[in-house]
Amino acid sequence: MNWKRLAGLDNLRDSYVYTSDPVLGHTSARRSADHWVRTTCGYCSVGCGMELGVRGDRITAVRGWDGHPVSNGKLCPKGLSEHHTLTAPNRALRPLRRTSGGFAPVTWNDAAGALVDQFTSVQARYGKDSLGVISTGQLVTEEFYTLGKLIQLGFGTRNYDGNTTLCMASSVSGYKRSFGSDGPPGAYEDLRTADLILLIGANIADNHPILCQHLEANKSKYLITADPRITKTAMLADLHLPLWPRSDIALLNGIAHILIRDGLINRGYVDAHTTGFDALARFLDDYTPCRVAEITGISEAVLTEAAHRYGRAKAAFIAWTMGVNHSTQGAETVNAINNLALLTGHIGRRGAAPFSITGQCNAMGTREAGFTSSIPGYRKFENAADREEMAALWNVPVERIPDSRGLAYPDIINACAEGRIRALWIIATNPLVSYPNQEQLRRALAKLDFLVVQDGFHPTPTSELAHLVLPAAIWGEKEGTYTNSERRVGKANKAVEPPGEARPDFEIFLDVAGRLGVREELFPGWSSPLHAFDEWRRVSRGRLCDYSGLSYEAIEANGGLQWPYPEGRTTVETSRLYDSGRFEFADGRARLWCIRWEPFPDQPDTHFPLVLNTGRTVEHWHTRTKTSQVPILERMAPNAWLEMNPADATGLGLRAHQNVDIISRRGAVRGVELRITGITAPGQVFMPFHFFETNVNEVTQDACDPVSREPNYKQCAVRVERSLS
Repeated sequence: MNWKRLAGLDNLRDSYVYTSDPVLGHTSARRSADHWVRTTCGYCSVGCGMELGVRGDRITAVRGWDGHPVSNGKLCPKGLSEHHTLTAPNRALRPLRRTSGGFAPVTWNDAAGALVDQFTSVQARYGKDSLGVISTGQLVTEEFYTLGKLIQLGFGTRNYDGNTTLCMASSVSGYKRSFGSDGPPGAYEDLRTADLILLIGANIADNHPILCQHLEANKSKYLITADPRITKTAMLADLHLPLWPRSDIALLNGIAHILIRDGLINRGYVDAHTTGFDALARFLDDYTPCRVAEITGISEAVLTEAAHRYGRAKAAFIAWTMGVNHSTQGAETVNAINNLALLTGHIGRRGAAPFSITGQCNAMGTREAGFTSSIPGYRKFENAADREEMAALWNVPVERIPDSRGLAYPDIINACAEGRIRALWIIATNPLVSYPNQEQLRRALAKLDFLVVQDGFHPTPTSELAHLVLPAAIWGEKEGTYTNSERRVGKANKAVEPPGEARPDFEIFLDVAGRLGVREELFPGWSSPLHAFDEWRRVSRGRLCDYSGLSYEAIEANGGLQWPYPEGRTTVETSRLYDSGRFEFADGRARLWCIRWEPFPDQPDTHFPLVLNTGRTVEHWHTRTKTSQVPILERMAPNAWLEMNPADATGLGLRAHQNVDIISRRGAVRGVELRITGITAPGQVFMPFHFFETNVNEVTQDACDPVSREPNYKQCAVRVERSLS
C-alpha cells in the first residue's frame, strides 16, 4: 500500500474500471483480451483445457475451454490464476554465475560453455557417471525426449532421473510387475460409468478437483474411500474406510481373501489371462477378516461389505495417488490393487480398471519418452533387441545404448553425498523443499564440484545453492505436448514471449548439444519442438504408447487424443489398455503377486508417539515456487499447519492455533500453527508439504521402496510440543 492510499488520496479507481468484452461480457478492463489461445494446464496431471486471453505482450485472463473432453469448461483455483505465474517477481531473467560476492550475469554463450566445460571436466577426472541429472514432470514431452538423448547419448551418463520418482515410480513399477508395461489401463470416462468406485489414498477433491465433476456425474455409483484422514473426498463417499496408516496391503489382501472365499472372482478370466492364482489363493489364507481387522482398524463387517460391493459390481474402478505410492511398499501395494482387478476381470472394460492418478502435468510424457527408467517407448534397458532397435532408429552404435538404468533420484543424492557424483544438473524442480530428510540432501549438494539449476524462477531454495543458474521459459511461453493420467496427449501452446533472456528448455538443450559437439549427430536439422515430436512418433510406432498417428493439428482440434493412436487411426473414442485380455509379457498373461503386509519402518514409541502423514492442499502446487507468487492463492493458504485430533491435543495440553514444534528422529519443524480437528484420527497428525519456511521434510525419512526407489513420505513417528518462541 502506497502513501497516497494511506492518505485517502488514491481510491484505486484505475484498478476497478470495467468494460464490455465480446468474449467475457461485462468484466474488469484489465481482463479484456485482443485474442485467445487454447492450451493445456501446466499444473497437475488432470490435463484441463483452457483458453488464454492475450492483450499485447501479456496474458490478461484465463477461462475454461467449453466442451473440452477432460474439464468441460471448469478449472481449479490454480488453473484460473495460472497466468499470474508468468509475471511473478521471482522469474529467472538471465543466466547467472556464482562469484565470491553472490551471482553475476553472464551471456548465454558463456553459460552454455561453462556447463559443458565443467561437466566434461568432471567426467574426464572421475568417469562418465560422475555427472548426475535430475529432471521434472513439468517439461513438454518434446523436451523430455530431447533431454534424454542429450544426457544418455551425448554426455554418456546413466545417472539421470526425474522428480517423478518421488511421486509416480511405484505405480510405474507396479504396472510393469503386474502387466509387463507401464501405462494406466483406464480412462476418466470410467468414473462416470463404473457402478463401484474405490479410491485408495486419493484425495482428489483437494489434489485433482476437476476429476470430481466426472465422479459427481455418475449418479448410480457406490463410492468407497480408504484413507487414514476424513478428507474432502472421503466426505463424498458412501462408505469410508479410515484404515491405520500404511495398512492398505492388509486391506487389499483381506478383500481378495473374501472374494475367493465367497466365490466372487471371475475364474474364467483368471484362468485365461493370468498366472499365479493357486499360489495367491494359498497365500491369502493368512489374511482372514479377523486378522485384517486387527491390522487396519476396519471391522470385519465393514471389510466384508466393501469386498462384496467390489466383487458383485458389474464394472469396478480402483484409483489411487500418493497415499499408495509414497511407501516403502508402494510398488507392491499397486500389485495388490492389480490383483483385485485381475481376480474379478475388472480391467480393459468400460468402467473397469486399476487406475493411477498421476501427479504432475507431464509425468506421463517423461515416463513414455524421457529415457530415465526405461528406453523411450517403454523399451527395456536389459533387452538386447530393444537396444538394437533404438540404435538403428537413432543411427548410433548399439554400445551407446545403456544395458541397465542408472541411479534413481534418491540414489543420485546418496552418490553426491559419497562423492561418486561430482556434478549435478537440476532442471525445473526444487529438492530443497520436496526431498525427504533435508539434512542428507544439504550434505550431498555441499560436496558437489559444480551444480547447475535450470528453472523458470530464481531465487528458489535450490537455485540459491547453484554455481550456475539458467533461466527457462515456462507454461504459456513455449510449445509442445503434455500427456495426462488417462493417456490423453494435449497441446501446450505459446501465448507470450518469455521474460528477459529466459529461453525454452528445448532451445537450451540444443544449445548445450551444440557446445558438446553432438547436435547434428543426435538432433540433425532440429530447430523446433515439432522435429522432436515427429521423431518421437517414429520411435513410438508399434509400441504400447503408440503416437505414430498423432499430429499437432489433430490433438488441438479434439482437445487431446489418447494413445495408443497408431498411424491410420481416425476415431477419437475412449481407449482402454488390455481390452483383448493380452498383456505385455511374452506369454500374454498378467501376473498375480503374493504381497506380504509389513509395518512401516519408522514406528511410533514413547519418545515419538504420533504418526505424521503429509499431503497437499488445493491452493498450492508442490514447493510453492509458482503459487506463492500468486496473491489470491497465497492469501488463501499463506502458512503451513498441523492437524491433530482433539483427544491428542487434550492429552498434550495444547490449544487450537498455538504454535507447535514437530520433532522426529531426524530433525524438527518449529513454529507451526496447530489446528485441532476430528478429520485426523487419534494417534495421527497431518501437515501439508508445500512450505519451505516450515518444511515438513525436515522430519520425514528417506527410506525408499526397494523396487521403485520412491521415498516413504507418508508415515513417520514424531512428537509434538508447544513452541517456546
